[in-house]
Amino acid sequence: MDKSIKILHVLGALNRGGAETMIMNIYRNIDREKIQFDFMIHTNEKCDYEDEIETLGGKIYRTSKYKGKNHFSYKAQWNKFFKEHEEYKIIHGHMRSTASIYLKIAKKYGRTTIAHSHSTASRGNIVEQIVKNIMQFPIRNIADYFFACSDEAGKWLFGKNIINNKNYKLIKNAIEVEKYIFNKNKRKALRNQLSLTGKLVIGHVGSFTYPKNHKRLIEIFNEIYKNNKNSRLLLVGDGPLKLKIINQIKSLELENKVKFVGVVSNVNDYLQAMDIFIFPSFFEGMPVSLIEAQASGLPCLTSLLVTKEAKILKSNKYISLKQLDSYLVKEAMKLYTNNKREDTSFEIKKAGYDIKEETKKLENFYLESWEKI
Repeated sequence: MDKSIKILHVLGALNRGGAETMIMNIYRNIDREKIQFDFMIHTNEKCDYEDEIETLGGKIYRTSKYKGKNHFSYKAQWNKFFKEHEEYKIIHGHMRSTASIYLKIAKKYGRTTIAHSHSTASRGNIVEQIVKNIMQFPIRNIADYFFACSDEAGKWLFGKNIINNKNYKLIKNAIEVEKYIFNKNKRKALRNQLSLTGKLVIGHVGSFTYPKNHKRLIEIFNEIYKNNKNSRLLLVGDGPLKLKIINQIKSLELENKVKFVGVVSNVNDYLQAMDIFIFPSFFEGMPVSLIEAQASGLPCLTSLLVTKEAKILKSNKYISLKQLDSYLVKEAMKLYTNNKREDTSFEIKKAGYDIKEETKKLENFYLESWEKI
């Protein structure tokens, strides 16, 4: 008989985004004889992590996307779910746009509720951002506990006084550090496989969406290529803006200088093949990919708009996107020249990004909270 306690995680989807990757890192490492993760998602499409979740023993439920006009049917679906599934005593909400709805209903049925902030801004046009911010504001008065991937993300969603609240917890986007340790043999093998031997490889990991700012990344790489014809750009990820970026690359006649590898399960290997990591995001809660890049010993040129809590190594330099591309390139090359690629695992673990330690912290929280119910 299954005696594990069951935690319901609420998300939009289960693809390889930052929040989903963080949850999966914890799920793989948590004691599943004691704690089991199940998921409620807002899509009917098959997602990247579904097969692995089912292999690990998790269940996946689906509900409709919230569109405003389906407000009452959306609430009805959640009421029905909580009536039928009394086994979920703790609801961990990662989807903030409708958290004020589903967490409020969960509380009506006596569930313990967690709101988890993974960002520092809302996506979409001005109207969409305003609507989301209005919907998100009540969360601070509904949830029992407030989690965030960074203090900046916590303040943004829950208010500036949140970090002094006893119900606030900083849950770092930790990783399996050992997987990312710099390995010369892996680097050589993958660079050979990708026909990158002897090249200066600029890299980026992230979905092709507005916050990641691929447009500026391409502009920066174009400047690098003008000065060094031996340089190449390696892009890991996929997303709705990919075609737009491909067209930008074509217009700059860089088609043969940029490699798209899509969504991969071994990001750690591709990081080995890179020489410089450029991260020009418009906003980030706590980017897992930036932690991973530092764990692999890469010099990182990071946008000033990214939370400063992501800086672990001296080789991670924050710089304003207002600077000219020529200046950004100069700084990137300076980082590369001065960086000695080596094992950085000690620094990453010391900064609190060891998945084993962070998982144990969350595991204890779930068990203690369950006992109080």
